[in-house]
Amino acid sequence: MATKQTEDAPRDVTDKSRSSGLMVRIRKFNPREVFTWQLAKTLAMGQGLAGLICGTAISSQYLATSFHVNTPMLQSLLNYTLLCVTYTTMLLCRTGDGNILQILKRRWWKYLLLGLVDVEANYAVVKAYQYTTLTSIQLLDCFVVPILMILSWWVVKARYRPVHYVAVSICLLGVGAMVGADLLAGRDQGSTSNILLGDGLVLLSASLYAVSNVCQEYMVKNHSRVEFLGMVGLFGTIFSTIQMVILERNDVAAIQWSWQVGLLFSAYALCMYALYSCMPIVIRLSSATSVNLSLLTADLFSLFCGIFLFQYNFSGLYLVSLVVILIGFITFNAVPTPTDRTEPNTSSSICEECYYENPVAAQNDITKQEVAVTITTEGDNNEEDQQGDGEKEKVWEGEDRRKRRRRRRKKRPSLPSQSLKQGDDVDVGRSTKM
Repeated sequence: MATKQTEDAPRDVTDKSRSSGLMVRIRKFNPREVFTWQLAKTLAMGQGLAGLICGTAISSQYLATSFHVNTPMLQSLLNYTLLCVTYTTMLLCRTGDGNILQILKRRWWKYLLLGLVDVEANYAVVKAYQYTTLTSIQLLDCFVVPILMILSWWVVKARYRPVHYVAVSICLLGVGAMVGADLLAGRDQGSTSNILLGDGLVLLSASLYAVSNVCQEYMVKNHSRVEFLGMVGLFGTIFSTIQMVILERNDVAAIQWSWQVGLLFSAYALCMYALYSCMPIVIRLSSATSVNLSLLTADLFSLFCGIFLFQYNFSGLYLVSLVVILIGFITFNAVPTPTDRTEPNTSSSICEECYYENPVAAQNDITKQEVAVTITTEGDNNEEDQQGDGEKEKVWEGEDRRKRRRRRRKKRPSLPSQSLKQGDDVDVGRSTKM
């Protein structure tokens, strides 16, 4: 019984310390430390990206319903072409390591795979609408978030805390409320010709989007935004052109062109171009997982616009879903995500306007320089100490000689000046004066 009491005593102490630590944190909680300008900027930019996705969804829906145009690869080709014309041209104008030829020599195969993944992710999710319902797409599209967290843990070395998992759960709960509102409003649109194939395409698209976004985060944070967009625009244009010629040449030839169709194509291309151009900025500011959590509200923005444009039925759960998703997003970004930098990158990278060095490598170089300066100063101090010790030893030897000479003088009888030795300079001087 005594041993059990002694074992239970430390547990009670630890439980009390944990509870007291939690109470201390609650008392010291300062809203200004959580709701910062950085968080507000991240929230605003994330919702701006969601608004751009809403613009692409509305333009695509108008093309499909009003003009019977269903050409996802042609629409993607316009976006990649704009990226290629803008950012690939900027890489062509650079010199040195930032030139496109140098980038292709070092990392051409990485961007080739990344461009292929990005093109197929866009194509798979659009193709899924032909086989499954909108409810399934909205639910299964959230599969991108857990895959992103796993890939971020592996590639970017992100280390999530329990509060981050709680925040993601809150966001997914908001998506569930949105799907429930769609079912209550009778907005379960889409096809049911092959639900299994459509759901598989959605899961494939979510996985490819996760790979593309985490690679984007790695490239943007370790190299540069212009390099990433230029390479994705180059290879995306190549792959989307080949795929459009193979799969959509008949659909493209059957388009009845008018100014309305051209305006919708232009709106879609500009929204996608702005989305691709701004997303790396938000990812660098936060993370790929945070950006995808903010994009969960894009479907809600499309619903709100559809209430006025396509006469959708309104449900109060839409507002509840929006509030819940925003709460989860704020909770996720309120606590910073630590990273495990076990292998710091020492390679130099290229900035958008000029060349810049990797911050981790720069910090390591500064640390090495400080250590070298410390070693040299310690070496100089040691040399100075050795010189000082040598001078002290010389002084001590001189004092010993003088003491020995004085002892000899006391022991010796008085002798004439001729008997004095030539080495005793001081005594000789005194004897001559005598």
